[in-house]
Amino acid sequence: MRRALRMTLLLLVGAGLLRVALFTDLYLRYVKQGMRPLLIASGALLVLLAAAEAVSGARRREDDGHGDDEEQEHGHGHHASGTPRAAWLLLPPALSLLLWAPPALGAYTAARQPAQPVTRASDFDPLPATSPLPLTLSDFTRRVRQDDTQAIKGRVVRLTGFVTPGGRDGDWSLNRIIISCCAADARTVKVRVRSPHTPAADTWVTVTGTWRPGGTLGTASAPVALEARSVRKVAKPVNAYTDALLPAPSE
Repeated sequence: MRRALRMTLLLLVGAGLLRVALFTDLYLRYVKQGMRPLLIASGALLVLLAAAEAVSGARRREDDGHGDDEEQEHGHGHHASGTPRAAWLLLPPALSLLLWAPPALGAYTAARQPAQPVTRASDFDPLPATSPLPLTLSDFTRRVRQDDTQAIKGRVVRLTGFVTPGGRDGDWSLNRIIISCCAADARTVKVRVRSPHTPAADTWVTVTGTWRPGGTLGTASAPVALEARSVRKVAKPVNAYTDALLPAPSE
């Protein structure tokens, strides 16, 4: 591989990683928060390797008088002549990290994934008397389908996520996407919502309402669904790949 190409790719990829992980929160669109130190270290290492490549090339030109690695490659039977073409394929993603970071997963992904099962709880603590009761989508799902005490029945709850429009009878989905490591292993937790109006796709909202009856509460036959009393638009959280509680929206 030509030295200049090798150095350029190392520099672009390293700088792209540093841009999204060190200077911004864009890395949270692709990996979990705990991966940040590894991304920063990887980016710094690639930039150092690019610098070392540049220094090495300059010293070699001074020592042997060759102006370019290309001459050496031609002198050895076009060694690895096909490598540069393949290497250029790394250029678009490197430039993407530097100039335009691809968006996080959202409604497009959620609409094409079925709701994933949540982990099973062995027992449930009594629900606090707070009203509306803030719950994650996962906790709401557990209460609806696993809590045989039916403590969620009649309770006013508050859930937050992003919108996927469409569905039967005008229903829409409130979603959270959760990752274990990176966006490639993303799974979606969903709650069906019934309200007079459907917000636009990818809008982050807080929904206040009550469980919509159906099936047998506390069993798998119960629908994970909410009859909305209010729907309020909220800001998208910085770390959107979690199913964590968010601060209550201001009045």
